[in-house]
Amino acid sequence: MDKYKICVIGLGSIGTQHIRNMIEIFKKKNKDFTIDLLRSGFGTKMDTQLEKYINSIFYDVNMMPNDYDVAFITNPTSLHYSTIADFAMKSKNMFIEKPVFCRSNIDISTLKLKPSGVYYVACPLRYTKVIQYLKNYVESSRVYCVRVVCSSYLPEWRTLTDYRKSYSASVEQGGGVSIDLVHEWDYLYYLFGKPRKVLNLRGTYSDLGITSDDLSVYIAEYENMLVEVHLDYFGRVPVRELEIYMQNDTIKGDFINSQIKLIKRGEVLKFEDTKGCYKMRELEYFFDMIEGKADNHNDIETALEVLKITEG
Repeated sequence: MDKYKICVIGLGSIGTQHIRNMIEIFKKKNKDFTIDLLRSGFGTKMDTQLEKYINSIFYDVNMMPNDYDVAFITNPTSLHYSTIADFAMKSKNMFIEKPVFCRSNIDISTLKLKPSGVYYVACPLRYTKVIQYLKNYVESSRVYCVRVVCSSYLPEWRTLTDYRKSYSASVEQGGGVSIDLVHEWDYLYYLFGKPRKVLNLRGTYSDLGITSDDLSVYIAEYENMLVEVHLDYFGRVPVRELEIYMQNDTIKGDFINSQIKLIKRGEVLKFEDTKGCYKMRELEYFFDMIEGKADNHNDIETALEVLKITEG
């Protein structure tokens, strides 16, 4: 495809980042493109550096064209279903931010998606060098158990806004640590597949003043191993890592520092990898899917399977 007609629905930090990355990718590949926006009118002011790349801004979906090549669904999770339904006839393909929906009991057939379309749900941690290394390692190793921790302080996620007004803080908007941090279960699904049994306890335990769950703890049983997952919104020192216990070694993957520790061996592997890098790799992969150069490994059906796991 030599020219892309794109629309982005919702222009928060994620939508803005995707636009920046798209511009860089299209320039590198020497492809023409146009980008339209659909906005609610209540969002943040657009970055002035991006304005020159925006073709049109719409505030009513019914006023938009019906011939987009790609729609980026980057609005709140609670609006994903209705937005995907609105754009099923307006766009050939979709990039859908995680989590795909607020709940898993969705009948996808009601969305009337195009059989030839690519409907991809974001899973950026799969593209980190930490996970890519572990993917190759665990496929040839006997794993006994895995322990996962993702802990961070919600008020520091978006420093320019009141965290209590974010979708993360609101159960009505599809927030809560169980669903917001679906990344952890997504990469576990990618590495080990679907567990046969999942137990989950969750709730609101901190003084953050939010309505969504701020702590969620899982124990999952696979055929030959157990997995523990701890997710929270109140950890004052950010931690995002997993430990894999095997017969001959224990491996720790550290996403924040982008490194692997082989603890028994006393070896540390450090990668030059940033959030911008692996998100760029994901977007490049997405456009390769549209051009028939790569397979869709996280379609809506797969994302719903992961969402069911987060629900315990």
